[in-house]
Amino acid sequence: MTAETDTQTTTVYRVTGMTCGHCEGAVTSEIASLPGVTSVKAVAASGEVTVVSAAPLADEDVRAAVDEAGYEFAGQI
Repeated sequence: MTAETDTQTTTVYRVTGMTCGHCEGAVTSEIASLPGVTSVKAVAASGEVTVVSAAPLADEDVRAAVDEAGYEFAGQI
């Protein structure tokens, strides 16, 4: 799901393998380092990661960040 406003884009992704707060932190840290990202909220219980960015992100960039954190990117919700 992607929602665009005049200045920001919010996208929700599914990430599998997160089980705890440490997992959430690792995923959040990696995605937050992508250019244009202003906010990341990862929830291990649901596997959802909500990302707010200045412009839409390329799925391959998000996938690479999630892979770097050690989890599996399952696409946009």
